[in-house]
Amino acid sequence: MDEQVEHESYQVVRNDEEQHSIWPEQRPLPDGWHQVGFAGGKDACLAHIEQVWTDMRPLSLRRAMAAAPALPAGEPADDGPDLLDRLSAGEHPVEVVLRPRADPARLRDAIDARYVHLRFSGTNGGTELGVRLTPETDASAADFAAGTGTVTLVGTLTLDFRAATCRALVDVGTLAGRGSLQAA
Repeated sequence: MDEQVEHESYQVVRNDEEQHSIWPEQRPLPDGWHQVGFAGGKDACLAHIEQVWTDMRPLSLRRAMAAAPALPAGEPADDGPDLLDRLSAGEHPVEVVLRPRADPARLRDAIDARYVHLRFSGTNGGTELGVRLTPETDASAADFAAGTGTVTLVGTLTLDFRAATCRALVDVGTLAGRGSLQAA
């Protein structure tokens, strides 16, 4: 370690979000940072920060959280129907998710293994669900080698702590289609 850096004097600084750091005393402060009145060796400055910076959340977050209406403990926010209820209302666009590559042969393998991942692409961020396929799954209208036809995927899953059945009609060539859930 360079002896000059080891004996360098630092100052504790804070920005407008009340986040703390140390800065060499002889250097001008970067924009947005202010002195707090404590200086010394690196270890002393870091120890001071540990004592005074007890809430790591930025000031803007603390203010937003303080302004938000508090919910009684144990009661979730009522943002309308949960995801299972929303996906039970009508049909929705779905995509089969296959890793490491998406192709009809991998879809056939997933059906044979009785487990697929479906992404409900119309949800915020695309909700991906693992579905355990039941014997009702029908691949008789599919030609996996040619990448044509359709499969009807039927399976079970748990969503929002509730049992559900998933039904989806998927095009083998595009691995996309329409599907819905039904609470069990």
